[in-house]
Amino acid sequence: MSGVIAGEEVFRTESGRVLGALMRRYGDLDLAEDAFQDACLAALETWPRDGVPDSPGAWLTTVAANRALDRVRREARRLPKEVQALGLRADGVGAAVSPAADEELDLDGEPSVLQDDQLRLLFLCCHPALAEEAQVALTLRTVGGLTTPEIARAFLVPEPTMAQRLVRAKRKIALAGIPFRMPEPDELPERTAAVLHVVYLVFNEGYSATVSDTLVRTDLCDEALRLAALLAVLRPNDAEVAGLQALLVLHDARRRGRVTPDGRLVPLAEQDRTTWDGARIAYGVRLVEEALRTGPVGPYQLEAAIAAVHAEAATYDDTDWAQIVALYGLLEQATPGPLVRLNRAVAVSMRDGPAAGLVELDRLVAAGELPTHHRLPAARAHLLAELGRTEEAMAEYDRALALDASQPEQAYLREQRAALMPSRTPP
Repeated sequence: MSGVIAGEEVFRTESGRVLGALMRRYGDLDLAEDAFQDACLAALETWPRDGVPDSPGAWLTTVAANRALDRVRREARRLPKEVQALGLRADGVGAAVSPAADEELDLDGEPSVLQDDQLRLLFLCCHPALAEEAQVALTLRTVGGLTTPEIARAFLVPEPTMAQRLVRAKRKIALAGIPFRMPEPDELPERTAAVLHVVYLVFNEGYSATVSDTLVRTDLCDEALRLAALLAVLRPNDAEVAGLQALLVLHDARRRGRVTPDGRLVPLAEQDRTTWDGARIAYGVRLVEEALRTGPVGPYQLEAAIAAVHAEAATYDDTDWAQIVALYGLLEQATPGPLVRLNRAVAVSMRDGPAAGLVELDRLVAAGELPTHHRLPAARAHLLAELGRTEEAMAEYDRALALDASQPEQAYLREQRAALMPSRTPP
């Protein structure tokens, strides 16, 4: 594996670990991010020449820590009076740091310490002083390791807009002096909702990558699963935390069936269910059953219940579509939105036939919902084709192809459209 390719994977997976360790020591998010970026640049220069180190994460942590210390020392020399006036704060943001204390930074640390660091970083980014969108974007950037373009795509905003949003969020953390610590017990319930949303988005980007030539990015899926498991340890009696963990486990159990060895998308109806991880499905089902018994039913529990119905069906035709339609109805009451209505319409088509599903989809079109999302015209194209309305179906596939979709999704849509074209008989 080349240094550059390895770097792209390591930079993302190690982002939260390195930033958490630096935040624990220096308490300054800008300093930590700048030092981490310096370390990544150093890796891009060094690894292709010298090879990827045996412990690339530890290498990045060491280099980033040295870069951070260099910056602190330069600032201390440049502004001695200001540094002296600020004093030393162990947990404050933007705190001055004694250069002589660099040996105190534990570059490796015990696993529990590293986990705590990343949870602290997660909750720091999801502080209520920040707007919800800023919370999610900043956490995707720092803990999840997503790039600014990837986050912009997730929010459907231009990249410069997202870059400015991230800068403002970090500036607000610094100006407000938000400490790098876990919330108090009475703060956890309200703070957890934003964190769950972040983990959900990180997994979605990994499960159906928006800016990648592959459909599934295992690094993001694994990161989201790890964070969900940490949150479950932190909040063992929170039904929505358990619901989210169940949802991610159940989706991840089907990961291998979603793509062919050459990277082609395989729709749910055509997936080889022998490739699904039966043990993880059983674990996910157990999680969602326990979650539904634990407390009030929320959206993550409902989504997990839908995933469980899909995962437990022996074949696509054996799926209990009536139950899925009912669950989507409950989900729409809990969190109404066009994507929920789109998924429910697809389930209706499976329960009642393509004509009934098309009626539901046409309501979304008439309401002007999801105008830039390829899934709506793609779903209409599929149902129109089933009804024998080939020309209309091809036109809908053209609309879907004109909208944003990953390369594997675009390839699948082109294949579906091509299959509708009449074959030409040689003269």
